[in-house]
Amino acid sequence: MTCHSQIWASSPFLAPVRDAYQSGLPIHWTRVNDLPDFVYFDHSIHLSKGIGCAECHGRVDRMPLMMQAQSPHMRWCLGCHRHPEKFVRPREQVYNMAWPHPGNQIELGAKLVKQYKIQQKPDCVVCHR
Repeated sequence: MTCHSQIWASSPFLAPVRDAYQSGLPIHWTRVNDLPDFVYFDHSIHLSKGIGCAECHGRVDRMPLMMQAQSPHMRWCLGCHRHPEKFVRPREQVYNMAWPHPGNQIELGAKLVKQYKIQQKPDCVVCHR
């Protein structure tokens, strides 16, 4: 239940999610972001590199129903990949929806980019396979 063990955990809207988790039966999802088949995306690498959920999904803790916060077009993704120092945060804060970017975000981000070994040169085959 990763995110929903912390966000909206007791919401009646998430009863189907909790039921599916406990029963092991799948639930029907309404897709919010639908990437083309030629695009590969992996949440885990972004989380492990310190990119918080809210950077892409917005403040989901304030959304009664999930909605698209960012348009997942290539130019938007490249903006982050070219300048990750603007978006990266300490790994322990990736699930913190309310984490504020500090006044020294660029300085902190540059340090984390180096520490987390984030590659700033986008390579097409990372997303297009």
